[in-house]
Amino acid sequence: MSVLIRQEILSFIEAKTLVFTPALDQFQVQPHAVDLRLGYKFLIPRNWTVDEKGRRAIKVAIDDIETHQEQFDEVQLQPGQYFELLPNEFVIGTSLEKIELNAMDLMGVLFPRTSTNRRGIDLSLSGIIDTGYKGHLIFPMQNEAGNQVIRIYPGERVCQILFQKLNQPLTPMEANLHGLTAAKYTESGSQTFQLDKESERQLLIQGKLEDLKKNFRL
Repeated sequence: MSVLIRQEILSFIEAKTLVFTPALDQFQVQPHAVDLRLGYKFLIPRNWTVDEKGRRAIKVAIDDIETHQEQFDEVQLQPGQYFELLPNEFVIGTSLEKIELNAMDLMGVLFPRTSTNRRGIDLSLSGIIDTGYKGHLIFPMQNEAGNQVIRIYPGERVCQILFQKLNQPLTPMEANLHGLTAAKYTESGSQTFQLDKESERQLLIQGKLEDLKKNFRL
């Protein structure tokens, strides 16, 4: 695989085989990458609730988001507002841009910008953006700047995508097949995260890794 340079990225955008909504500006296109801007929506994990017993700790693991939506508060900012990331706080941010990879021989790899890391913001990134993906991206973010509050603004460039051409194109069916089932995020419009396949998760929870390998042999 080869990494696309600026002119190739612009050619893909002109041909609409690579689409950004809203469109990119001159600050975002780098010699061999594209910077993404932070969006207006944030999800904040909440470790407490108030019920008939009082203010009570939520002791459910964060990966049970599908069942326990109340564990996350959603913050939707407006233009001109900012978001203060508290010391050691973990939140989920979203990309301003919706991205569409319409070329069947194109994929992306997501990395944090070094300037973001230097501010003390840990973006737990190096994820793959699959061929055929359409939607916004999510950014797990944590303040690791000691006791400092970090103020961030929607529209800041926080991470970057390297685009790579595959050795040969995939069919739409091949691009959408992840393991045994369809991709979790493609064209879902989701700006949260989703769990892995339930059949896989249940065997892992029960400690039956050998059964998983046996039942789902490649």
